[in-house]
Parts: sequence; structure tokens; C-alpha cells
Amino acid sequence: MKTSADLKAEILVALAHPNRIRILELLRKDTMCNCELAPALELEQSNLSRHLKILVQAGILNSWKDGLRVNFKVSDDRIFKILDVAAAIARRETEKKAEALEA
Repeated sequence: MKTSADLKAEILVALAHPNRIRILELLRKDTMCNCELAPALELEQSNLSRHLKILVQAGILNSWKDGLRVNFKVSDDRIFKILDVAAAIARRETEKKAEALEA
């Protein structure tokens, strides 16, 4: 049986790639089809599919077929709180490094 730490780690590992974060940022506003995501991210379909599969398996995205289209939606909008906190920490670290260079 997986522990709480195991489950948290699975989510964080799924987030730990720039392309997956870019996918989530695109899906922040609306549901999208993989056929819309690939050109928006300038990714090959096979590369995009691999990243989408990881996000779906981690429970971060839901997917469903609509004819030939496969649509994706964030399963829980709270994932964006994690991304927003990570962005704030990254900004703070960038500012600290800039201040150190100026000193």
C-alpha cells in the first residue's frame, strides 16, 4: 500500500518536467485536444503523448475521446496552487541571485 509520501511524490514527479508544466499552463484556461496542444507547444505528437500519459497516470489530467479527438482537462484546479507557489519561489531565488551579483 502506498503511503501519503509516495502519493505526493508521484504528483511532484509528474510535474517535474518543463513540457508538462507548459501543458498545464495551457490547460489552466480551458479543455484542449491533443491536436491543439501539439502545435501550441511545438512538440511532436509522440513526445506530447508521453507527457500527457504521465499527467493522466498521476491523476493530474482527465482525458476522454470525442470522435477522433482526445480531450484533456485538469482534474483538480488546486494543482495550479502548486505551480503558483513554485513560480513564486523561483522568482524569489532569481531575485536573490541578481542581488548577489550586484553586491
